[in-house]
Amino acid sequence: MKFYDLRNVSELNINDFLVEREQTSYESYESVVDEILANVRKNGDDALLDYTYRFDKVQLTSDSIKVTKSEIEKAYELVDSSLIDVIKKAYTKIYAYHMKQKQYSWFDTDEFGTMLGQKVTALDRVGVYVPGGTAVYPSSVLMNIIPAIVAGVGEIVMTTPVQKDGKLNPATLVAADICGVSEIVKVGGAQAIAALAYGTKRIKKVDKIVGPGNIYVALAKKKVFGLVNIDSIAGPSEVLVIADETAKLQFVAADLLSQAEHDVLASSVLITTSETLATTIKDELLRQANALSRTDIMLESLENYGAIILVKSIEDAIILSDQIAPEHLEICTKEPVLVMNKIKHAGAIFLGNYSPEPLGDYMAGPNHVLPTNGTAKFFSPLSVDDFVKKSSIIYYNEEALSSIKDDIITFAKAEELTAHANAIEVRYKDE
Repeated sequence: MKFYDLRNVSELNINDFLVEREQTSYESYESVVDEILANVRKNGDDALLDYTYRFDKVQLTSDSIKVTKSEIEKAYELVDSSLIDVIKKAYTKIYAYHMKQKQYSWFDTDEFGTMLGQKVTALDRVGVYVPGGTAVYPSSVLMNIIPAIVAGVGEIVMTTPVQKDGKLNPATLVAADICGVSEIVKVGGAQAIAALAYGTKRIKKVDKIVGPGNIYVALAKKKVFGLVNIDSIAGPSEVLVIADETAKLQFVAADLLSQAEHDVLASSVLITTSETLATTIKDELLRQANALSRTDIMLESLENYGAIILVKSIEDAIILSDQIAPEHLEICTKEPVLVMNKIKHAGAIFLGNYSPEPLGDYMAGPNHVLPTNGTAKFFSPLSVDDFVKKSSIIYYNEEALSSIKDDIITFAKAEELTAHANAIEVRYKDE
């Protein structure tokens, strides 16, 4: 991990000392993704079946491309009952949290004959992409589907690649069934995004696509944006810990490692006012990493994208944190709420020594689909808002319009839009 002592630096600028992670170069993958998108758009289900055989080595048919009720029933038999109970508990907590985000239509009237309002309408059909292969993330199934359920989305279709045996991970199927998805399709990669965006004979086009994926999925989502909406183009995972002398060494090290194990590009950063913590954390990280799985991934992540930053004050830590705008921010200080109130940019904020980031990943309730790569400066976590659209409502009666008709005509003529002006004038010609 890189170490920076900034206690005597007069002006702090994160770009001076924190190496930015390499931005993924999409160019080398574009031709492949373009070919897949075009093929699926032209040949529909035949292209999906061909790609599934080519990439996943599984021969599906148009009849077996969708998950059946019997396959879901079998999945429940294969998943440990204790995990099913945990998934149900998580569902309840996540659902309750997102219910508090729900917005409703509103209308205001006045005595002059006007009514203004906003009509909130759920999207008709949403596609949720779930990674497959060796990755098994039933928690991401919950996080991507539950806000859509709360919003009132009419149809939710989930796509995920098949395993080498031609089946889907049973925990993923159970989580999707608990959420109440409309249908599950055994297709992954850029071809799944194409099917959701363009539609095929067996898969109806959606209005929005959400969910994480590899670079082919990310690039495909980027390319179909506009034809459909998407959630975001997610980058590698990040955690930033602000800690003072009250923070516990073992806790901080464990939390940094919990992000480092995601990916060799994951970023784990400690900003602290404690010289003791700053100088002892490396040994503790190494001790814990060597006792866990995915050790090589964690150590490579820490080596390339980890940082220990020693600062003079918590105020300096806050400045640095806001420059980074981390996906996950843990505040392990004596008064974490006071620090949180001064933070402007973070995807999710965890307060105190007993609110580790994995709490948010699984059971707390807030969504774990968060902005990365500094986009927390202008993006928010996935929420119910992502699955609704809003329409403005305007009503004026004859008298109310008459009271401002001259103002509208003046505006329209100033912009040389005479038809706009005429649309008002024609209603009052008899006057």
